[in-house]
Order: sequence, then structure tokens, then C-alpha cells
Amino acid sequence: MKNRSRWKRPIFIVPAAVTSVALLAVAMAAFQPWKLFIDVTVNEDLPTIASSESAEPSAEVNVEPNAEATTTVAEQATPERVVTAEGTFISHEHSTEGEARIITLADGSRILRLVDLDTDNGPDLKVWLAAAPVLEGSDGWSVFDDAKYLDLGALKGNKGNQNYPIPADADISELTSVSIWCDRFNVSFGAAELTPV
Repeated sequence: MKNRSRWKRPIFIVPAAVTSVALLAVAMAAFQPWKLFIDVTVNEDLPTIASSESAEPSAEVNVEPNAEATTTVAEQATPERVVTAEGTFISHEHSTEGEARIITLADGSRILRLVDLDTDNGPDLKVWLAAAPVLEGSDGWSVFDDAKYLDLGALKGNKGNQNYPIPADADISELTSVSIWCDRFNVSFGAAELTPV
């Protein structure tokens, strides 16, 4: 009898172990906890209009510290670009700092510029312009997908200075906030209310 029970144990142990490993793999893929310990710094130059042929904002990435990060709005205003709205990030689900600016270029194209961004990394982070109010504390964590929003794409890095082109046909007149949005868990890492300049 003892020998038979010894041989039956693997029938239960092996499937249980395989199931546990599979569940752990699914959880790791969903939560991606290692991202909390990995920072991605992206520093893009402010876009300029080099010629009439190039209407796209510059997306060149450099890893050197960007001196522009500490300039004032007045120093940024040139005939080539005008800051039309700006705001300062507050923390939601994760500690978030930095500024957000809507910049209109000489050719009429617009970008959202994140300046001195510093937040946590995470799974499926997006940059959203939204019509939702920016609320302090946990009340503001999940309001951004309840209202009109414009997805500007994946967050390029959780630190640095970055440009996100705004589609030419997008009406952003009602979009008065920016959220670093975790699309995987429907929660805002941090947000900024945009005020016209």
C-alpha cells in the first residue's frame, strides 16, 4: 500500500507544479514588476522647422542631459515655436514630477512636450490628453478614461524631456489635462492640468 501511494503522488504534484508555474508566468507578464527597477531616460531636443519640406517634429533621441530642461517658458518662445498651454504634474498611483507644455510650431503643427519628467516605469504606459479634471489623491487615479481623451502613444521613457506630436486634425480645445496612463490597469501614474499661456 505504501508503494502505491508513493507512485500516485507525482500524478498530483506535477500538474500542480506546472499550473503554478503557468500562473506565475501570466502574473509576471501582466504586472511586469521588474520595470519598477528599470529607468528609461529619453531626452529629445525641442523641434525646429529646418525647411518647408520637414513638418514633422524632430524625434532624435540623445542620452546626454538636455540643457533646455531648466529654461523658462519665455526663453522657449521663438518665431519657430510658441507655448500655448502648460501645467505641472501631480502624483497619482506613482510619484510623478515634471511639466507638460503644448507647443505650436511655425508651420502650425503642435506637440505635447514633457519637461523634466520623473515617474516610475510600468507596463503599457501611455500619454493621454484628456478632458477629465486633475484631482488630487486617489480620487484622480481613474477618471481619465471616463471622459474624452486623445492617446498620443506609448510613453517613450519614464524620465527626461520628450515630444509627442498632436495629430493635425485633432480638436484639443476641450482636452485640458495630460495623464501618464497605465492602460494595463486603467490608472493614472500622474497628471497635469493644462492652463493657457
